[in-house]
Amino acid sequence: MDLQQKVKEVFPGLSTGQKKVAKYLLVQSHTFAVTSAQKLGEEIGVSETTIIRFCYSLGLSGFAELQKRIRNQLIYENSSLQEYHTSKLEAAIQPNFMAQVMGQDIRGIKKTIQQLSDDHFSKTVDRLAEAENILIAGHRLSYSAAHWLTFTLRLVREEVDLYRPDMDDLFLQLSKMSGNSVFVAISFHRYVKETVKITEMAKRAGAFVIGLTDSELAPIAEFTDILLPISTPRMSTIDTAPVLFSVLNSLVAGVSVKDEQRFKERKAMYDAFNQDDYFF
Repeated sequence: MDLQQKVKEVFPGLSTGQKKVAKYLLVQSHTFAVTSAQKLGEEIGVSETTIIRFCYSLGLSGFAELQKRIRNQLIYENSSLQEYHTSKLEAAIQPNFMAQVMGQDIRGIKKTIQQLSDDHFSKTVDRLAEAENILIAGHRLSYSAAHWLTFTLRLVREEVDLYRPDMDDLFLQLSKMSGNSVFVAISFHRYVKETVKITEMAKRAGAFVIGLTDSELAPIAEFTDILLPISTPRMSTIDTAPVLFSVLNSLVAGVSVKDEQRFKERKAMYDAFNQDDYFF
């Protein structure tokens, strides 16, 4: 049983206390593996009985079985990189390796199309088009996606900034956030704590927060106004990238057609520069 997938399936029907346990499990599975149910309850802020009932909701006999499954998972599936490699080994035994790998990407895109809310997508485009200013953040692999989104949105609208953790003053950037601002957080499995903290701070600053992540249980979820879940059949963050970039491209396309006049003005501004010395 894939514990992460099972938790996602049962999550809507859980009690408030059990949902707290589910979210904690998602980001602190190591703690579950080595801590008693009583101690976990104290850390999470729920009763030991709530944790036991959460185990029952997963179809398990109790906390001991949950711990056993988590320990096995940590031993054999201890990283998303390992899962990425395993999926590519599966593709390698099939004819046409390239087609097999790209087929995995296509399946992820199709699944995301089916699960992504049209209403949430439209509202996201509206907010990105109408915001006074936009700040985008992501760490590790998500940083490349945040950088791409920043660069591309700047082509179609003004006042778009990327948070660069090695260079920028976070507090200065957040001081520019207001009720007319949009903060975009990109965060995937392993969930870098700094991204979560910045998202919380942007929310407190009054910004409208858009989250792109792999699960509605992800740590940034509780601080977002709109959450766009990116679906992949595997935990691997690397496998998520092609699907994520496809969604980002759709968002930028939406913004470009939302305000066609502004797009034409931006295009005219770029065309006015003499670029002969820069491009072939």
